Amino acid sequence: MLIDTVAWVRVEDGRVLCARPRGKDVFYVPGGKREPGESDVDVLLREAEEELTVRLDAASARHLGTYEAEVPESPGTRVRMSCWTAEHSGDIVPSSEIEEIAWFTLADRAEVPPVDRLLFDELARRGLLD
Repeated sequence: MLIDTVAWVRVEDGRVLCARPRGKDVFYVPGGKREPGESDVDVLLREAEEELTVRLDAASARHLGTYEAEVPESPGTRVRMSCWTAEHSGDIVPSSEIEEIAWFTLADRAEVPPVDRLLFDELARRGLLD
Protein backbone atom coordinates (compact mmCIF):
# COMPACT_ATOMS: atom_id res chain seq x y z
CA MET A 1 0.00 0.00 0.00
CA LEU A 2 1.20 3.52 -0.85
CA ILE A 3 0.02 6.70 0.88
CA ASP A 4 0.38 9.67 -1.48
CA THR A 5 1.04 12.99 0.28
CA VAL A 6 2.15 16.53 -0.51
CA ALA A 7 4.04 18.75 1.94
CA TRP A 8 4.79 22.45 2.24
CA VAL A 9 8.43 23.03 3.13
CA ARG A 10 9.04 26.34 4.86
CA VAL A 11 12.62 26.98 5.95
CA GLU A 12 13.59 30.08 7.91
CA ASP A 13 16.92 30.82 9.59
CA GLY A 14 18.13 27.24 9.19
CA ARG A 15 14.97 25.70 10.67
CA VAL A 16 12.07 23.89 8.97
CA LEU A 17 8.44 24.30 9.98
CA CYS A 18 6.80 21.20 11.48
CA ALA A 19 3.32 20.63 12.88
CA ARG A 20 1.83 18.18 15.37
CA PRO A 21 -1.79 17.24 14.62
CA ARG A 22 -4.29 16.98 17.46
CA GLY A 23 -4.25 13.53 19.05
CA LYS A 24 -0.78 12.67 17.70
CA ASP A 25 2.55 12.67 19.49
CA VAL A 26 4.75 13.16 16.44
CA PHE A 27 5.58 16.21 14.34
CA TYR A 28 5.34 16.22 10.53
CA VAL A 29 6.25 18.63 7.78
CA PRO A 30 2.85 20.28 7.09
CA GLY A 31 0.76 18.74 4.35
CA GLY A 32 -1.61 15.92 3.70
CA LYS A 33 -3.10 13.29 1.48
CA ARG A 34 -4.21 13.91 -2.08
CA GLU A 35 -7.93 13.89 -2.79
CA PRO A 36 -9.21 12.47 -6.10
CA GLY A 37 -8.34 14.68 -9.06
CA GLU A 38 -6.02 17.02 -7.14
CA SER A 39 -2.64 18.07 -8.47
CA ASP A 40 0.33 18.50 -6.15
CA VAL A 41 -0.19 22.26 -6.11
CA ASP A 42 -3.92 21.84 -5.37
CA VAL A 43 -3.07 19.71 -2.32
CA LEU A 44 -0.34 22.14 -1.28
CA LEU A 45 -2.67 25.15 -1.31
CA ARG A 46 -5.55 23.34 0.41
CA GLU A 47 -3.48 21.76 3.17
CA ALA A 48 -1.55 24.95 4.03
CA GLU A 49 -4.80 26.83 4.48
CA GLU A 50 -6.50 23.99 6.39
CA GLU A 51 -3.58 23.35 8.76
CA LEU A 52 -1.84 26.70 9.13
CA THR A 53 -4.40 29.32 8.00
CA VAL A 54 -2.08 30.75 5.34
CA ARG A 55 -2.59 31.23 1.63
CA LEU A 56 0.20 30.03 -0.61
CA ASP A 57 1.08 31.72 -3.87
CA ALA A 58 0.61 29.01 -6.52
CA ALA A 59 2.83 30.91 -8.99
CA SER A 60 5.76 30.69 -6.56
CA ALA A 61 5.38 26.93 -5.91
CA ARG A 62 8.57 24.98 -6.65
CA HIS A 63 9.06 21.22 -6.37
CA LEU A 64 11.86 20.49 -3.93
CA GLY A 65 11.88 16.70 -4.16
CA THR A 66 9.84 13.54 -3.64
CA TYR A 67 10.71 11.07 -0.90
CA GLU A 68 9.40 7.62 -0.03
CA ALA A 69 9.77 5.51 3.12
CA GLU A 70 8.14 2.74 5.12
CA VAL A 71 5.54 3.64 7.73
CA PRO A 72 6.98 2.11 10.93
CA GLU A 73 3.64 1.46 12.62
CA SER A 74 2.14 -0.12 9.50
CA PRO A 75 4.34 -2.87 7.98
CA GLY A 76 3.97 -3.12 4.21
CA THR A 77 2.80 0.48 3.90
CA ARG A 78 4.92 3.20 2.33
CA VAL A 79 4.38 6.92 2.23
CA ARG A 80 5.42 9.08 -0.72
CA MET A 81 5.82 12.77 0.10
CA SER A 82 6.08 15.30 -2.71
CA CYS A 83 7.71 18.38 -1.17
CA TRP A 84 7.13 21.91 -2.38
CA THR A 85 8.17 25.40 -1.39
CA ALA A 86 5.93 28.41 -1.95
CA GLU A 87 5.61 31.94 -0.70
CA HIS A 88 2.74 32.60 1.67
CA SER A 89 0.56 35.43 2.89
CA GLY A 90 -0.84 35.68 6.37
CA ASP A 91 0.55 34.60 9.71
CA ILE A 92 1.35 30.94 10.27
CA VAL A 93 -1.18 29.94 12.92
CA PRO A 94 -2.19 26.39 13.82
CA SER A 95 -5.77 25.57 12.82
CA SER A 96 -8.14 23.54 14.96
CA GLU A 97 -6.66 20.30 13.58
CA ILE A 98 -3.10 21.22 14.60
CA GLU A 99 -2.06 21.04 18.26
CA GLU A 100 1.22 22.91 17.85
CA ILE A 101 3.84 24.08 15.40
CA ALA A 102 7.61 24.12 15.89
CA TRP A 103 10.72 25.04 13.95
CA PHE A 104 13.13 22.08 13.77
CA THR A 105 16.83 21.86 13.00
CA LEU A 106 18.74 18.78 11.88
CA ALA A 107 19.23 17.94 15.58
CA ASP A 108 15.46 17.32 15.79
CA ARG A 109 15.53 14.78 12.95
CA ALA A 110 14.72 11.82 15.23
CA GLU A 111 11.42 13.47 16.22
CA VAL A 112 9.87 13.18 12.74
CA PRO A 113 8.76 10.13 10.68
CA PRO A 114 11.23 8.36 8.35
CA VAL A 115 9.98 10.07 5.17
CA ASP A 116 10.41 13.50 6.78
CA ARG A 117 13.96 12.50 7.82
CA LEU A 118 14.82 12.08 4.14
CA LEU A 119 13.70 15.67 3.55
CA PHE A 120 15.73 16.87 6.56
CA ASP A 121 18.80 15.13 5.11
CA GLU A 122 18.27 16.82 1.74
CA LEU A 123 17.81 20.25 3.33
CA ALA A 124 21.02 19.73 5.30
CA ARG A 125 22.90 18.65 2.13
CA ARG A 126 21.76 21.87 0.47
CA GLY A 127 22.97 23.92 3.44
CA LEU A 128 19.45 25.05 4.33
CA LEU A 129 19.04 23.28 7.68
CA ASP A 130 21.22 23.93 10.73
